[in-house]
Amino acid sequence: MAKLVPTKKACAVNPLKMSQPIGGALAFMGLRGCMPLLHGSQGCTSFGLVLFVRHFKEAIPLQTTAMSEVATVLGGLENVEQAILNIFNRTKPEIIGICSTGVTETKGDDVDGYIKLIRAKYPQLADFPLVYVSTPDFKDAFQDGWEKTVAKMVEALVKTPEPGAAKDPTRINVLPGCHMTPGDLDELRTIIEDFGLVPSFLPDLAGSLDGHIPDDFTPTTIGGIGVDEVATMGEAAWTIGIGAQMRRAAEAMEKKTGSKARVFERLCGLAPNDDFIMFLSEVSGRPVPRKYRRQRGQLVDAMLDAHFHLGGRKLAIGAEPDLLFDVGSMLHEMGTHIVAAVTTTQSPVFERLPTEEVLIGDLEDLETLAKARGCDLFLTHSHGRQGAERLGIPFHRIGMPMFDRLGAGHQLSVGYRGTRDLIFTLANLVIKDHEDNHEPTPDTWRPGAEGHGHETGTTSAATHH
Repeated sequence: MAKLVPTKKACAVNPLKMSQPIGGALAFMGLRGCMPLLHGSQGCTSFGLVLFVRHFKEAIPLQTTAMSEVATVLGGLENVEQAILNIFNRTKPEIIGICSTGVTETKGDDVDGYIKLIRAKYPQLADFPLVYVSTPDFKDAFQDGWEKTVAKMVEALVKTPEPGAAKDPTRINVLPGCHMTPGDLDELRTIIEDFGLVPSFLPDLAGSLDGHIPDDFTPTTIGGIGVDEVATMGEAAWTIGIGAQMRRAAEAMEKKTGSKARVFERLCGLAPNDDFIMFLSEVSGRPVPRKYRRQRGQLVDAMLDAHFHLGGRKLAIGAEPDLLFDVGSMLHEMGTHIVAAVTTTQSPVFERLPTEEVLIGDLEDLETLAKARGCDLFLTHSHGRQGAERLGIPFHRIGMPMFDRLGAGHQLSVGYRGTRDLIFTLANLVIKDHEDNHEPTPDTWRPGAEGHGHETGTTSAATHH
């Protein structure tokens, strides 16, 4: 059990943490035809927009209510009203998702009340989906904003089934955590469909931020799950959450629709995927397809090959709680020791993380801990690259933002294949570091100093031995 230790510093030096509002905005981007709207100043939106654009390398739909100093003091009803009307009339969205920010939460704007007044004033908006989530950025973190937003989507958009209505045993709802990439969701979709099940992902970033080019330009999200499909999620027999952060949304779905719910806290590693595959086999009534038996064997072989390189290594890792728990636990199972762990917010998963303590802090804290404890591997997002370089240890990028490499949206760590590839990637980093800094190679090894005598002596010695 890890002890959670809050930082005592007055400020963040090299921030690890991202804010609640952009976590909520990203969740809304998993809805088709959505326009996320941040209720706050223009800066609150522009910084989040830049972060998403650099990470996904895609056009990002994100709007602002553009609160000025005067509007903030007097109240934001007019700004919210104008923003909703402009978006509704100009971009023709299927839904508008609204997240609050620190400045409007400090003022105490009653956005739910504003929405009621706006619906009453404009008949065309009476039944239009407007979902508001309170996500002040002066507390909690990115993962919390995502968690609250998905739970609010369930509460606001999913219809309650009629009493006694039959459930569809082939349908399954999937509530993925913010630590999962579009590539992860595509892999999960394939696995679930191979058992004859029909998954509905909420949110579905694999449909909107997977890097595909649409036939026509649209100012809103270009894919994802539609509001109409979300409304029917109560017909599914099962709901699964991926990551402890999705327990709240899974329980909300279970309470509202009567669908059975189960949360898988991890999907990176051998045992978690065994549990997931067996669950799918049980609920579908089908045997495990041969391809997954083969993939499991490949993962076991990869673990055997890589444990010589990862076993005994000291790991420094900084990430949102569910990502840290998922990847960190997998590496612990490979024999790696988690000696420096820094996160952004509280989570119950740390009770099961195999390390002594987890610090809620920044990347300066992670670098300091890694140096003090002699770490061999450094895992965090792209802002950790300078720290790893100063330490001179292998660095692997996980989480968001990942702006200095391509393919962040397709990075894969779930399922047997994702775990296998991640293990190979990390083991190869360690091997390369050992070659570069410890072992002589044909390019760095030179027998003797000068003349031919040393070469002859070397040859003779080798022949003698």
